[in-house]
Amino acid sequence: MADRERMKALACQRAAQEVQDGMVLGLGTGTTVYYFLQELGRMVRQGLRIAGVPTSVQTIQLATQLAIPLTTLDDHPQLDLAVDGADEVDDDLNLVKGAGGALLREKIVAASATRFLVVVDDSKIVHQLGERAALPVEVVPFGYVLATRALQGLGARVTLRRGAEGQRWLSDNGNYILDCHFGPLADPVALQQRLLAIPAVIDSGLFIGMTDTVLIGHAEGVHRRDR
Repeated sequence: MADRERMKALACQRAAQEVQDGMVLGLGTGTTVYYFLQELGRMVRQGLRIAGVPTSVQTIQLATQLAIPLTTLDDHPQLDLAVDGADEVDDDLNLVKGAGGALLREKIVAASATRFLVVVDDSKIVHQLGERAALPVEVVPFGYVLATRALQGLGARVTLRRGAEGQRWLSDNGNYILDCHFGPLADPVALQQRLLAIPAVIDSGLFIGMTDTVLIGHAEGVHRRDR
């Protein structure tokens, strides 16, 4: 296993230690959470009783393969713990998420949880959001041109996300993703307010003030940061 993948796996193994019998969990999406789901599946096979609310079709498929019991927010509107990855984590534990395209459902699930735990490797740690990652913005297809122009007016370099064959990529909600390069964000709270004022914008990958704990995989082990 490459060093970066080992760091992700270590952080996810530590995250799995936060899971207790009888919990209802929010299950994130992405290459890091893959390792958490693998560990969770192993624990279920050993007798752990949990149920998970998945944040994407991708997570549904993997959880089903691993025999992880699934449920819905309709049946369990209050979750005990949500576990997910991130594209960037700043000094205040704010996040940029959405490289996997599941940002809207991920935010809904995180907001439904008593605790939101994020697992990353150390390459995702930044002082200011926007230093490395683009900010994904989910938009209604009908208004994506309007949204693109408005985002450019806010100073972003905007790219419409496309699939492997060049087609317009669709989220599980049937929406487009605009990847916005703003550079380092001096005031992510103000930016989020401006983004939500654009009529075609549903939400962005800015997760402000939502994270309770971050587990960071390093070469020498796992570091924990709590809000």
